[in-house]
Amino acid sequence: MRILIVTDAWSPQVNGVVRTLNALITELRAKGHEVRTINPEGRPSRPLPLYREITLTHTTVAAMRAEIAAIAPDVIHIATEGPLGWTARRVCLREGLKFTTGFHTRFAEYAAARIPLPGVLSLGWRVLRRFHAPSQAVMVPTRSIGAELDRRKFSNVKIWTRGVDHALFKPRPRDHLDLPRPIILYAGRLAVEKGIDDFIALKVKGSKVLVGDGPERERLQKLAPDAHFLGFRHGEDYARTHAAADVMVFPSRTDTFGLVMLEAMASGTPVAAYDAPSPLDVVDNGVTGIIADTLEDAVARAMTLDRQAVAEGARKYSWRTCADMFESWLVPCGRITPRRHEERFAVALPR
Repeated sequence: MRILIVTDAWSPQVNGVVRTLNALITELRAKGHEVRTINPEGRPSRPLPLYREITLTHTTVAAMRAEIAAIAPDVIHIATEGPLGWTARRVCLREGLKFTTGFHTRFAEYAAARIPLPGVLSLGWRVLRRFHAPSQAVMVPTRSIGAELDRRKFSNVKIWTRGVDHALFKPRPRDHLDLPRPIILYAGRLAVEKGIDDFIALKVKGSKVLVGDGPERERLQKLAPDAHFLGFRHGEDYARTHAAADVMVFPSRTDTFGLVMLEAMASGTPVAAYDAPSPLDVVDNGVTGIIADTLEDAVARAMTLDRQAVAEGARKYSWRTCADMFESWLVPCGRITPRRHEERFAVALPR
């Protein structure tokens, strides 16, 4: 099957959407599918206002139609609600092509956190509902998020879970970080919507370690000069950092999943999180982590958990299962016939 994935999130961005799509594509190709993408690579982009780490990539409807026609996919999945996603959606509706969509990010809450004006949250949800309305399957990562979209009158909501690379994220010797213990880890974007200030405000002994980067880094470093800001870490270095921590704190109340929780758990590191969607679906409370009303309580109790049991509890999540679920929700898209001038354009198409 030839699968087309349209996404505004792509390398060099470092986030859960990009990691999910890269792992998904690897698994789909291993299953024998041909996977093509329309992504920002090689296209003019500009930084997103208020969040320069994320870029916006624009293309014309004519160019998007030409690319889709040249690829001639069997199925189309629009992964993101950015400019490329909206343009692909427009082409599909014009040409009568069926497609599925992914709900990765609660953009309405993110916008409201950055633009604290009346009506921003409700407007954001209306825009998202309109985007996904024609989708044959709106794929969401957890049952909690699915239930929320059902309440907000989204249609065709389907569960599509996430995975973790167990060959990379696993219990390891815990000497990677030479810091006073306990080591309290945060991993993710340093952004206001991540609840990062709650992590900084934690009253705990030991060392606070932050892996990642984002628009709040400079402010947070001034606020917490004793914390250790490591920036982005990758591969073995990143995995060993997870395994070295005593507990991983997940302070977000707005994430749709939180891959970092799986990465920590698979490494044997328990998670401390709020009683909120995503942790409720991902964390086995009392086994792989602690969910509580306060992070101080969650951290203290999480450090008493058996690390081997934490790692075993993450075994049920795999990227193969993720790919199987994704494949099950796809629908044949129909055909779009290239026009003469589009056939000439097609020779330069990126894969």
